[in-house]
This record gives sequence, structure tokens and C-alpha cells, in this order.
Amino acid sequence: MSATPVLYLSHGAPPLADDARWTRQLADWSANLPQPKAILVVSAHWEEAPVTVGATTTVPLVYDFWGFPDRYYTVTYPAPGAPGLAAKVRKLLRGPGTEVHEAPERGLDHGAYVPLVEMYPDADVPVLQLSMPTLDPRQLFELGRKLKPLRDEGVLIIGSGFFTHNLSAMGVGVDGTPPQWSAEFDQWGAETLRARDLDALLDFRHKAPAATLAHPRIEHFAPLFVSLGAGSEDDRPETVIDGYWYGLAKRSVQIG
Repeated sequence: MSATPVLYLSHGAPPLADDARWTRQLADWSANLPQPKAILVVSAHWEEAPVTVGATTTVPLVYDFWGFPDRYYTVTYPAPGAPGLAAKVRKLLRGPGTEVHEAPERGLDHGAYVPLVEMYPDADVPVLQLSMPTLDPRQLFELGRKLKPLRDEGVLIIGSGFFTHNLSAMGVGVDGTPPQWSAEFDQWGAETLRARDLDALLDFRHKAPAATLAHPRIEHFAPLFVSLGAGSEDDRPETVIDGYWYGLAKRSVQIG
């Protein structure tokens, strides 16, 4: 059996559910993936150190956003918990000087459930969320490398962020012309991923054009490094979704 692919996706804000094109892209993507036995999500919206596993039972979602219409706060996604996967994650990550904490009441945040509602709407696949213990690209790559064996057990590993993310400098309109900084960073990212230039990606702050504009803070790019680490050396990231949403690049890739 071949290893389950790894994803990095731009997850969108809650109004993604109103974007018929984007929701169809996500649904089509999942339809072409092997049915996962479980899903492990590393989201831009959960930074906690030491590395922490979330709820292993079905608990309420985390509505970690403000100022949206009430209907976005009534979305549910009662996916089964994944206690067996949590045990495997703890075993893979534990080591000398490495702690793995647990947050049994911490439900899925919108970086996890917003795309999963579109990709696996039946909520029948067990889901576990894992925190980002750091924003250091090389440490996150190493975290992904440790998680890589899960792919051989049918686990879909998803890094969930946004390929460019500067909310104070967004463009106008869902399909409007993106700001130059977003387009330049996106083009660089596409080319660098295609070439699988890991050194450049890991040092994107110094190598990418408009890096500080595209990511004033890097938490939405950081999950990519977990996904890259979980990929194999001969796996080249392939873009599945591209384009822009209010000027932000929604590039999303599959590895393997």
C-alpha cells in the first residue's frame, strides 16, 4: 500500500463556505484522495508549547474568530475523536527532552473544521488536532519528519494555513486583482515548491520577495513546513488549488 499523501491547504475564513468555486475545489480534491483512516491537522490557529494533542473525543468546535454573522457560530462538525492516533503521535514525538501535552477539552478550530466541512462533510473520519510548538521552520520540518510514519497507516496529515496572509493589506473583492506583494510571493512559492528547494523555503524570510508583507507574522505559512517534513525526499509538492481570495493567495498543495 502506498503512503497517504500529505496536504498543505489555505483554509480560508468561515465565509469560505459561501464561495461555491472554492468549496467545489476542496470537495473535488478530497474525492481524488485515498479514503483516510484518520486525519491529523496542524493549524495556524493553535500555537502551544510543548507540542500538545487536542481532544480525542467529540467536543464543541473552537469559534476562534470575531465579528462575523451569527450563522458562522452555529456550524458543527462532530467528527469522531482519534484516541488511537493520539497515542501513536505521542509515541512518535516523545524523546529525550521532548514533552507531549494533552488538551482534552480543546476542540477543532476553524483552521481545521472549515476545510474539513467541505472535504469530508459526513464528519465520519476521526480527526485529531496537534499544536504548533514553535514557528521555527526547521523545527516544524523536523516535527513533520517524525510524523511521517503515520502516512503508512492511512493517516492524512494536513498543514492548514494561508499561502499569503496579511489581513491589513488585503485586496478588494473575492476575485479581484491581487496586491503586487501577494502575487510576487505566490509566484516565488509556486516555483520554489515545484523545484522542491527546501533550503529556500525554510529560509523564505530572506529568500522570498515581499516576505514580510505576505506574512507579517508567519503562523499561516508555518504549517507548510510540517507538511514538507512529512513528505518523502522524492515527493514533489503539486499545486491543487491556486488563485486568490480577497487578494490573498490560496495556493494549496499535495505531497505524495
